[in-house]
Amino acid sequence: MDITTLFLRGAQVGDRLVARRETIAVAESSAGGLLSAALLSRAGASAYYLGGAVLYTRRSRRLLTTLTAQDTEGMRSSSPPWARLLAQHQRQRFHADWGLAETGATGPKGNIYGDPAGHACLAVDGPVPLQRSLQTGRDDRAANMLAFALAALELLAQAIDATPEPEQGPESLPAPEVKTSRDGH
Repeated sequence: MDITTLFLRGAQVGDRLVARRETIAVAESSAGGLLSAALLSRAGASAYYLGGAVLYTRRSRRLLTTLTAQDTEGMRSSSPPWARLLAQHQRQRFHADWGLAETGATGPKGNIYGDPAGHACLAVDGPVPLQRSLQTGRDDRAANMLAFALAALELLAQAIDATPEPEQGPESLPAPEVKTSRDGH
């Protein structure tokens, strides 16, 4: 898999969000911004992408989120509860329809919690919340970053597909056809 494939998938997910008039906010860690980059690769991304953060260190989490010590008590990064918390936090903070989060260990070594390289936890918060753990079995850092971002996009696409189409207001209905006679009346 390469960056072009990732960006294509990001644009496809963006197309779905635009068609549904829905928005997203992202929190990522080990993917290093690739998840946001993929979602932003579609022209007109500002219609659905409200914002995101690369929360790679404790300092970045402190500065780029409003999470408190109490919010994160008993949690560790690179875990399903952590990914779920980040997805919920971003969705709420940005008032988005969807929150998407990734956290993991890209390699070439595992993380301080004992997770091997290639371990990721992904979460979607929204009308259909989903989460997934991923083990690539590889220690290739760049390949894992791409794999984590693609898996997160796939999880988001799965959640969108499992959600009924939102009710569209009058502004989304086609304009009524105006018929005029030959004399302009």
